[in-house]
Amino acid sequence: MSSVRVENDLVYATVDGVRLALDLYRAPQPDAPLVLYVHGGGWRHGDKAEDGPRRLLPLAERGVTVASADYRLLPDAVFPDQVHDLKAAVRWLRAHGADLELATERIGIWGASAGAYLGSLLALTPGDETFEGTVGGHRDQSSAVQAVVHWFGPSDLLTAGSRSRLETRLLPFAFEADLLGVPSVADAADQARELSLLSRASAQAPPFLIAHGDRDRIVAPSEGAALHQALSRAGASSRFDLLGGAGHEDAAFDDAASLALTAAWLRAVLRPDGR
Repeated sequence: MSSVRVENDLVYATVDGVRLALDLYRAPQPDAPLVLYVHGGGWRHGDKAEDGPRRLLPLAERGVTVASADYRLLPDAVFPDQVHDLKAAVRWLRAHGADLELATERIGIWGASAGAYLGSLLALTPGDETFEGTVGGHRDQSSAVQAVVHWFGPSDLLTAGSRSRLETRLLPFAFEADLLGVPSVADAADQARELSLLSRASAQAPPFLIAHGDRDRIVAPSEGAALHQALSRAGASSRFDLLGGAGHEDAAFDDAASLALTAAWLRAVLRPDGR
């Protein structure tokens, strides 16, 4: 039986009558670090509970408390609504940290696929009013995070969303274009470039742990490598793990070795002394 305690449906904000909630997977250790998890699904699908049994609960068993948040999805959401929601979740966690008995001075963010892009953008835009938004209030609290786990996500919307005619037939979805609300990402090239994670890398970025599969056919592994290189060149701390033989959302990311590495890295980076 798992020693992790799960608390479901904690409402962190209400937007236009829609309740946004998170689930909390409490690690057994009372002083466990905290990470906010952002699910994938192409910004159109998914929810906070879907990765619980195979990914979130096992990570909590390894000493990291996980808060998994819902956020508004396409087509109802208009970018950057998703980032506004997630920053609201971070602020809510800090505002209620004492009541919930959570360690919120240093918070990590962990995203998979589309969620990795959102989480990384959140991390690279502290205090940027375009992305802060007003969802949920608690504007006296910081939405900054101190660690980022980026699993198999895009880093450059223009590069990730550009496909040949043949590729478009083989991969008929257009996630990046959908996020920007255009038929093709080329129709919003300037905006896509502006929203590139690569252009926002700086020495002030929090530490990143980036993981990608070398057989990913949905988001090319070059996306993870490019983010790692941009962060490293800027002087930020970044680690890049390339999983051999792994595809997109591969089971290899959820095996014991992968989750143990992720938990150990988060525990080290988020410890109170920040070293």
